[in-house]
Amino acid sequence: MTRLVIVGAGGHAAVVAESAQLQGTWDDIYFIDDRYPDLSDIIGLPVVGDLAAVQSLRSDGAEFVIAIGNNTTRLNLYRSIADEGSHMVSVFHPSASISRSANVEPGTVVMAQAVINARTEIGVACIVNTGATVDHDCVIESGVHVSPGANLAGGVRVGERAWIGIGASVANNVSIGRDAIVGAGAAVINDVAADRTAVGVPAREVVRQ
Repeated sequence: MTRLVIVGAGGHAAVVAESAQLQGTWDDIYFIDDRYPDLSDIIGLPVVGDLAAVQSLRSDGAEFVIAIGNNTTRLNLYRSIADEGSHMVSVFHPSASISRSANVEPGTVVMAQAVINARTEIGVACIVNTGATVDHDCVIESGVHVSPGANLAGGVRVGERAWIGIGASVANNVSIGRDAIVGAGAAVINDVAADRTAVGVPAREVVRQ
């Protein structure tokens, strides 16, 4: 029997769980969340413990995916749980299109209607959200969130923990630095430095509050 443990039990986790159900890889799917036991189930699937349950669940042969929206929290949890020897896996909605020449590392989730094209590299614990597109030869480092409807042209590089906002577009061969934020609907035609926020059409860096 195959078991998937989803770490986190919020709205994003519900989407991950439904994608996993449609993927059809696991016999049982359940959650762990620090709100347990006050939170006992979401979307009809059980919450079976808090983060302290990882060790016992790992011993039972379960596989894990982190389903927390915050990039830093998600990546830190991924690394912590993976370093303890847990088997980390990715979840791919069956309607997503992922090139056979792309490489997607464990712990990444790819949602409905997302597209990942040829020779793209995606690190661990990323989110490629609903309807997002990542074109050829992109490099997406670990912990990145490409939000719903965002579009990355060919050759884009995105640093660790960066966030590409909903409906944003990034032109070909542009680099987005680690921990950078690209605002919703922005059109990025120039590089964005690490720890900066870029908004607007065309996007310009602004002071982060």
